[in-house]
Amino acid sequence: MTALPNLRIDADRFWDTLMETARFGATEKGGVRRLTLSQEDKKVRDWFRAACEDAGLTVQVDELGNMFAIRPGKDMSKAPLGFGSHLDTQPTGGKFDGIVGTLAALEVVRTLNDAGIETETPLCVCNWTNEEGSRFAPALMGSLAFVGDFTVADILSRTDIDGVSVAEALDAIGYRGPAKVGAQPFSGFVELHIEQGPILEAEGKTIGVVEHGQGIIWYDGRITGFESHAGSTPMPLRRDALATLSEVVLAIEALATAHGPDAVGTVGESVIANPSRNVIPGAIAFTAEFRSPDAGTLEALHQGLLAKVTEIAARRKVEIALDLNWRKEPTHFAPSVIAAVRGAAEGLGLPNRPMVSGAGHDAFAMAGIVPTAMIFVPCKDGVSHNEAESAEKSDCAAGANVLLHTVLTLAGTAS
Repeated sequence: MTALPNLRIDADRFWDTLMETARFGATEKGGVRRLTLSQEDKKVRDWFRAACEDAGLTVQVDELGNMFAIRPGKDMSKAPLGFGSHLDTQPTGGKFDGIVGTLAALEVVRTLNDAGIETETPLCVCNWTNEEGSRFAPALMGSLAFVGDFTVADILSRTDIDGVSVAEALDAIGYRGPAKVGAQPFSGFVELHIEQGPILEAEGKTIGVVEHGQGIIWYDGRITGFESHAGSTPMPLRRDALATLSEVVLAIEALATAHGPDAVGTVGESVIANPSRNVIPGAIAFTAEFRSPDAGTLEALHQGLLAKVTEIAARRKVEIALDLNWRKEPTHFAPSVIAAVRGAAEGLGLPNRPMVSGAGHDAFAMAGIVPTAMIFVPCKDGVSHNEAESAEKSDCAAGANVLLHTVLTLAGTAS
């Protein structure tokens, strides 16, 4: 806990800000559809820029649309402490995923302004581009390019399902900025996020002190069989792409189950080429992923899938192409930042527990270049990536207060 134990964010103002931004892309079911670099994303970005400037911050935008809002510190020779998250959502997203972290960072700045507090180290509120990966792949696109895992040219050339490139989408909303990707210096990074799982709520804990993050492998797959008449092609002679995919799906499920409990596998998308009710599917595209906090388990899942896909393809006389879209090894956060988060939670008297993040976050990328950690708060029933996503006002405020005191610990206060 810092030397300012009684300092708190304005819980009402923070909640009102969350609800205000939820109108950009609001859905009938109470969620948010705000795909990255869409017109809805432009509207919330414009709002965020204006809100940051009203708080006295200087906003910079880089070539991939990452937004950095700088609050000066007493010692401007020091690299800023970064904190924030993202504002884009899933196609059926909620009001809190990522958004709570970005807006909590803004609320921390507003609170420091209200109290007239100058930090020793400058601060940088961040809004990262395309964290979700729902319109463009990979997820964490802006932060991964920032740390050098992808080139800017590679990312700009990526396309969505309609063939629109990242470059075109950035230009369409006016957020291809002048700053070079990776040029903004940081001394550390902290990200607040809803848990997106049920553990905190089930255990009655308010704060998750995130120590590790799962490794992730994403695949793009294509199965090529042969289209033929559904009524006149005997079962033994079929080269059915969809039936093949069913085996691949079950193989992924079986591999993840066999390497459990710390492994999960999912096929999240599939598209039949030229579908017809009386045609055996001849081609299908799909996505797949594995996650595990253990690097050895992640590699075993990968090798197991490659072997299984080879066997299925040979037996069914089809072709299966499995392209590695993205691989991120398990993340281990910095002990110093973890200690600051835990100290802030305990200083505020908030029940907390150590955690491993099952979802991917921009903090995973940043952990590769600067000391980093995360703060989790509960979400109702652990539901996220769903319009029903919900979080309590008191929990959001508690997380923002932990972020506030973590920032003050790490950035220091000017004497």
